[in-house]
Amino acid sequence: MADTTFLNYSIISDFLLPFLLVFFIVFAVLERTKLFGADKKQINALIAFVIGLIFSGAIYPKIVVGNLILFLTVTIIAVFVILLIWGFVFGESKTKLEKGLMLGLGVIATVVFIGAVIWATGLYANIGTFLAGGTGSQVITNVIFLVVIGVALALVMIPNKK
Repeated sequence: MADTTFLNYSIISDFLLPFLLVFFIVFAVLERTKLFGADKKQINALIAFVIGLIFSGAIYPKIVVGNLILFLTVTIIAVFVILLIWGFVFGESKTKLEKGLMLGLGVIATVVFIGAVIWATGLYANIGTFLAGGTGSQVITNVIFLVVIGVALALVMIPNKK
């Protein structure tokens, strides 16, 4: 069983952390925009303090912000992984790869990333049941048809190098 830390206490997680988050964000925005004039740190701090107290006193905004922060954290990690894969595939190296090979590696990396996200979120079970149903098979048929048309158009549009 996990140990209880001071961060698990209700006063910290339900009041102090949301207050500090809103206080610092509002204070930074007020300082950056100089809404009340330059060198007005006391006014900016007081306004940020009041807005932080109002925010931390309400329940529903804290729930919304908590959900958004969870989504934002997952998004930041996903973007980091995408940039990491992008750096591996398209980064600087001593040996230059051909454009077609780099594009192919990029497509493979994208497919692997999407597969990893589907696996990590547990959506693979839902995809299997969707594809086994009547609507899923129609969707697959349409997607395959669109891919075949796209490949045919790409082959026709590429100029011949003779």
